[in-house]
Amino acid sequence: MDGVYRGQRHIYDLTRKYYLLGRDRLIDELAPPVGGHVLEVGCGTGRNLIAAARCWPGAHFHGIDISAEMLKSARAAIARAGLTRRISVAQGDATGFDPHALFRVASFDRIFQSYTLSMIPDWQGAIREATRHLATNGSLHIVDFGQQEALPGWFRAGLFGWLDRFHVAPRAMLSEAAREIASDVGGRMTLVRLYRGYAWSVRIDRGPRR
Repeated sequence: MDGVYRGQRHIYDLTRKYYLLGRDRLIDELAPPVGGHVLEVGCGTGRNLIAAARCWPGAHFHGIDISAEMLKSARAAIARAGLTRRISVAQGDATGFDPHALFRVASFDRIFQSYTLSMIPDWQGAIREATRHLATNGSLHIVDFGQQEALPGWFRAGLFGWLDRFHVAPRAMLSEAAREIASDVGGRMTLVRLYRGYAWSVRIDRGPRR
C-alpha cells in the first residue's frame, strides 16, 4: 500500500472529494459520549478524523492505517489543524490490531470505516475485528460504495469498471455480512441506501458483552 500511496497521498483528498459521498453524514451521526474514544479504521490522510474532532470536541480520536505513507500526511494535517492532543494515529491492520498497545485504550465507544471495506481483501474480517473492540453499547459506522440500485445501468457499469482499475470492489454482500456479525455480538444492524444506492450507510450497535 505504501507504493500505491507514496505519490497519491499528496492529492488524495482533492481527488476523492467529489465521489466519496456520505462521509460527512457519517461524522455528523457519530455522537460519541463526552470523554469517549472514537477510532477510524483506515484513516488515510486524517481528513475524516480532523472533521470529526471539530464536530465532536468532547471526545478523543484515534486512527489506524496500514500505509505508513498515508500516516505521514495524516500526522502533518493533524498538526496543522492544532489537534495533536486530541487525535492520535498509528500503523495497524484493519483485520487484527491491539488498541491497548497502539493507544493505551481498552475499547472504543465509536468506530467508523469510511470507504475502506471496498479496498480490504478480508473485508468481513475487518468488520468483525472492529466490533470486537467496541465498548458495551458502542457502535460501528460504515459508509462505502453501494450497488447503484436506483441508478442507470450504464452508470453502474462505468463506475465499477473505473473502480476496478484501482482495485476497489464494492461489497454486494455488505448488508448480509453486517447483519450476521451484529447478531453474533448481540447487537443490531441498520442499513440506509444513500443517493439512489450510490453509497450504503451501515451501522452496527453492539449489545451488552456476553
